[in-house]
Amino acid sequence: MLFNSYVFIFAFFPIVFFGFFQIGKTSHALASLWLTAASLFFYGWWDIRYVALLLTSIAFNYAAGYVIGHRVARGRSGFIPTDFVSQSKILLASAIAVNLILLGYFKYANFFVTNLNHLSGTSLNLDEIILPLGISFFTFTQIAFLVDTYQGKVNEFKFVHYTLFVTYFPHLIAGPVLHHKEMMPQFAQRNVCKLNWENVAVGLSIFVLGLTKKVLIADSLAELATPIFNDVAVGWQPMLLEAWVGALAYSLQLYFDFSAYSDMAIGISLMFNVRLPMNFNSPYKATSIIDFWRRWHMTLSRFLRDYLYIPLGGSRHGKFRRYLNLFITMLLGGLWHGAGWTFVIWGALHGFYLMVNHTWLGFKEKMGWGEGGRLVKLGAGALTFLAVVVGWVFFRADSFTSAMTMLDGMVGMNGVLDHWAPIRDALKEIILCLLLVFIFPNVNEIFSKYQTTCDLQNNIRSISKSISIKIIDIFQLLQWKSSRYVAWVMGFIFSYSVSELTRVSEFLYFQF
Repeated sequence: MLFNSYVFIFAFFPIVFFGFFQIGKTSHALASLWLTAASLFFYGWWDIRYVALLLTSIAFNYAAGYVIGHRVARGRSGFIPTDFVSQSKILLASAIAVNLILLGYFKYANFFVTNLNHLSGTSLNLDEIILPLGISFFTFTQIAFLVDTYQGKVNEFKFVHYTLFVTYFPHLIAGPVLHHKEMMPQFAQRNVCKLNWENVAVGLSIFVLGLTKKVLIADSLAELATPIFNDVAVGWQPMLLEAWVGALAYSLQLYFDFSAYSDMAIGISLMFNVRLPMNFNSPYKATSIIDFWRRWHMTLSRFLRDYLYIPLGGSRHGKFRRYLNLFITMLLGGLWHGAGWTFVIWGALHGFYLMVNHTWLGFKEKMGWGEGGRLVKLGAGALTFLAVVVGWVFFRADSFTSAMTMLDGMVGMNGVLDHWAPIRDALKEIILCLLLVFIFPNVNEIFSKYQTTCDLQNNIRSISKSISIKIIDIFQLLQWKSSRYVAWVMGFIFSYSVSELTRVSEFLYFQF
């Protein structure tokens, strides 16, 4: 079931919403059970066969976490021998291995067999394995739970709450990747079942803005990007402007698509009085690749840092090991996004970018150089954006050959342009979208006066330095306020967006 569908907007969500608060008047536990059942129904709407897989994964990880948590707690308190803690570490490693094997089978088995056949000349064959929706997200969420349990950060083991934590429908399909300690205290609060009209108004407004991004912007950009990449896949060689239209259109499509999903997830959850972590914060305004990864898919970046980069050694063993760990982390991060060599190359490219970025920062520090003025930041932002767009070409292309064909076109190897007319309107749309990205505040900034996420930072503009263009103080002009005028505007935007739902398209991160 998709957030941008009639069945979700006019049937599923209203029933679940009013049912949750109505049941919550009499029983907090039953309200939690209702939301859990609704989340399982939401997942089963795609393919009911995989609900059993999801529940099996939940039962296994809950049982493993329960045993690990109780052994660690008792071992550290001295009630049982400390070697029980060591046994818990073995259990932790085994449970993580089971999760990764499950994920690897569904996501990478066909990829592995195909490449093995190509390299060895064998003809091994697997029936096509359908990738269960959201398996990467609910697997990573549960791996984080297991590690947090071993580290003594998990204090509650109610099965219904744990199931709700994993299956909670606003995040289940495309993130964010959640931490147990972020969500469980919220689910446990008694007033979570009481209607909060401010949260409803703010959450609904955020949902409407996300819906607008998806329906009116992201899906429109797809109509520019998809034909170009599809034609390149069958041998077409784009000229300069055509290649740039394709690359920029896809970069913006992915930006608005993922931004839309993140906003809609936060808005839906807020209406249930539950705050998700921030997952998207204007990444194209970043002035470095390091800053970009602090803003793009923020919870995945956090997961890769905490559960891969740091366990590999982080920056604790010298510069060479630090760079190697960065590269391995991004390489595996690329492979996580998809079972294909283009994703591996994309991850490796960002690993290389990060190594260069850290080297440059070290050189600047050694030379005693400061941050620089506005022109320096504009240049850094433009260079970062260019590097990201080049990476997205590999991310979107169906093969390495197609990606190189696009890049050849982007440097003018195939000429500049044959016909201006077909490109003119596309460039206008792309320029308009770029202005939206760089001039306008994001949803986090528009609602910065309200606690919309579970992150501690309320002043979103202070998280990191941005590159943006300001003609007037649009930030202040577009600050959300509770008023009849705003309600009318949101109602009009919602009505227009719904009227444009002539076709329902999946969010791009559903593929990963």
